[in-house]
Amino acid sequence: MKESILEILRSKILGNIHSTDEFKEYYSVDASSYKIVPKIIVIPKNEKDVINTVKIAKKMNMSVTVRGAGTGLVGSALNTGIILDMKNFDSVVINKNHVNAGAGVLKGNLDKVLKKSKKFFPPNPSIGSFCSVGGMLGNNSSGSRSLKYGSMIDNVEEITFIDGSGWKMTLPKNNKKSKEIIKITNSIERKKFPNVTKNSSGYRLDKIKTIKDTHKVIIGSEGTLGIILSAKLKIKNNPKKRVLFVIQYDSIIKAAINCNIINKTNPSALEFVDKSTFDQINYKFDKNSMCLLFVEYDNKIITNVKKINQITTGKIVKEIHICKNIEKWWKYRDSSLHYSLKSIKKENRIPHIIEDAAVPLKNLPKVFLILNKINEKYNTQSIVYGHAGNGNVHVRLISNRKKRIIVKNIAKEYFNEVLKLGGTITAEHGDGLARSEFIKKQYGVKNYEVFKKIKKYFDPDNILNPGKIITTKSTIMQNLEEF
Repeated sequence: MKESILEILRSKILGNIHSTDEFKEYYSVDASSYKIVPKIIVIPKNEKDVINTVKIAKKMNMSVTVRGAGTGLVGSALNTGIILDMKNFDSVVINKNHVNAGAGVLKGNLDKVLKKSKKFFPPNPSIGSFCSVGGMLGNNSSGSRSLKYGSMIDNVEEITFIDGSGWKMTLPKNNKKSKEIIKITNSIERKKFPNVTKNSSGYRLDKIKTIKDTHKVIIGSEGTLGIILSAKLKIKNNPKKRVLFVIQYDSIIKAAINCNIINKTNPSALEFVDKSTFDQINYKFDKNSMCLLFVEYDNKIITNVKKINQITTGKIVKEIHICKNIEKWWKYRDSSLHYSLKSIKKENRIPHIIEDAAVPLKNLPKVFLILNKINEKYNTQSIVYGHAGNGNVHVRLISNRKKRIIVKNIAKEYFNEVLKLGGTITAEHGDGLARSEFIKKQYGVKNYEVFKKIKKYFDPDNILNPGKIITTKSTIMQNLEEF
């Protein structure tokens, strides 16, 4: 009698294997609006378990989808076959200017370890305490500090991973693989990549210019090219001084225009929140206030204090120099997702598909005008917050949940307008189930063919997280949870 895949896995894997309904239900959802029930969950104990899982899945023609901490917003870690939970890969080794971190290390734990050495790892998603290093790599995460320090793709030196054939490798150390990647990448049409400071859509082949860059092919690939085991991350010394300005505006458009001028002073962060967030803050803002900007500097403090007072068109309501008070106010900004959910009745929450576009900063005011038109056309409302300095806005739509069929139409219209402005459909959250079908439109046929070549090179049998990034199906409305 032929052995089942479950029996084969149990004979080869030292870690835990689960196939009960209880476990399958737990791993069928993440922080997105989607739900897909997997067949098997493997929690590998070591890298040999990962290799064996991939090889067995390949032989049995079953998909393998890697999962971090489940905080993704677009269903990147959901699929029907095997879910590979990397939580046991949680080692952290600090060196002078870098840290070797396992894929399962939680960002909050990494921050605690680095704090003891007066160091920090720049990418800081607002959900940072709870997300994993592997997930951050998979999505090319960033956060408020990306304005100065860049996204994950700018802060990683090496990645060790298992490809779709079960081979372990480290890029860019593997010279043979690196040369092949360069060869494939050389045929991309670079002008079709959006000219934005943050981009998590498709494969970031535009970032690969020399062999030293070849590990960047894995960053933002959402587990479709390999299962990340660990990464060598760049770390920085904590800044000696910081100052945070909280500035209120009576017009969202005025604030968006002002961002262009403020950004020229090189702040370390420039963030935006609308009324739904600042209404939750225990502070009396002016009645006519419509939004806030959070502007932080971590160098040339005296000079920048003078500059911001000269150039802001809003009203500075807070100038904070004490670190613990700065952190307190950043928690208000970082809670925007929570506040947005809190302020929307459950029956009016529709899937957040357009929540992560970015445009060149000069076009930021136009994004708010586009949203106004969409709200008027579809009788929706929107809550907006985000990384204004990067032209990256997070949008939560409010409408009757029964009307969620309008989501796809809104997504098409919004993404079309974003692309016309030279933007990207996703800046830091990834494509997943929500946006993979729009990648070809963003990058064009030629680049999409190169993407397919990269996928085929690392995963010839298409077993690694199939249906994400490279897809022939529309998944934006499929597998949405029943609310």
